[in-house]
Amino acid sequence: MENKKEKTAPNVSVGADTEQPIFKNTKSSISECEENIKSFEEMQREIQLSLDPSYLKAVSMNELFDTQYQSKPPLIDGLLYSGTYIFAGSPKLGKSFLMAQLAYHVSTGTPLWNYTTRKGTVLYLALEDDYRRLQERLYRMFGTESADNLFFSVSASQLGKGLDEQLARFVAEHADTKLIIIDTLQKVREVGGDNYSYANDYQIMARLKSFADTHGLCILLVHHTRKQTADDKFDMISGTSGLLGAADGAFLLQKEKRTGNAATLEVSGRDQQDQKLYLIRNTETLLWELQRAETELWKEPPEPLLDEIAELVMKDKSFWEGSATELVSLIKVEIQPHVITRKLNVLSGRLYAEHGIYYKSNRTHDGRKIRFWKDDTETA
Repeated sequence: MENKKEKTAPNVSVGADTEQPIFKNTKSSISECEENIKSFEEMQREIQLSLDPSYLKAVSMNELFDTQYQSKPPLIDGLLYSGTYIFAGSPKLGKSFLMAQLAYHVSTGTPLWNYTTRKGTVLYLALEDDYRRLQERLYRMFGTESADNLFFSVSASQLGKGLDEQLARFVAEHADTKLIIIDTLQKVREVGGDNYSYANDYQIMARLKSFADTHGLCILLVHHTRKQTADDKFDMISGTSGLLGAADGAFLLQKEKRTGNAATLEVSGRDQQDQKLYLIRNTETLLWELQRAETELWKEPPEPLLDEIAELVMKDKSFWEGSATELVSLIKVEIQPHVITRKLNVLSGRLYAEHGIYYKSNRTHDGRKIRFWKDDTETA
């Protein structure tokens, strides 16, 4: 008889990792009790060790490969991932219009230009606007088409003075929040003191990044650029290098001519390739339209193991469970049983992104078992 699979499955993809191991399901069968008991004992030991100031937690290479880490899908393929990003440009350049465009596409799940977009709740802190201006802007851009999961606020507290709690409460009330836009960063910075030091800039970004990583979402911070040019255009972002150093990535919007409608959008990030997009602003709707990309998005090479799991193991099934040896016997790829589990730990994100198949490995009294299942099914 097949075991009942987990209903709550990990979020996996090819996107940016949250670097947190996937938690084991609390509704484990009797056959998994030994693993859970051992895990509980290990957790107690780790807690005790963490109280020792001389203890440094380290993970071996073996442990890295033997652990399946949770990852989140990109919000916009090739462009925007979970984490903290800076979106910089000169004042009055059209940044807020592009922010509204991003917010609308994520909230509706409709492709942005030719990039696949995943639907989720969006909070847009339009701190330099009022609701009337927002209403007129959105109407001009999208007509009366609206989204019930796109929220706006024109006032918010500052970091360290209530903003953290406001964002945490919003996310608690909207569990599927994927994107928070803060327009602008300057509006939520603490005032006075050592406001523009490297340490302060880094601390601000690290604080926001911690929030984004904890909740598995993206925080996009609108910011300004300096007037001075630089060899590296991202050095034009106002403030110290601490901002970009702690961020996961940055967008830089620049017009070719101040009075023109053409602009470039340069993208740089930890989890994506650098890109340069050429945009044109529609004079009627004020939407930014993509003319061309300087480089094609890099695509990962085909992975035969994943393709064969989809075709030979899961094609006519909604659930499969067995040992690594049994799995190896079903596929044509030559691979050792002890290697296949490690490889799947690394590639579980691609398996779901490309084939809609979840993966998990559990240790039972009969040995380690591999499970595959599809997200809209249950097994008895």
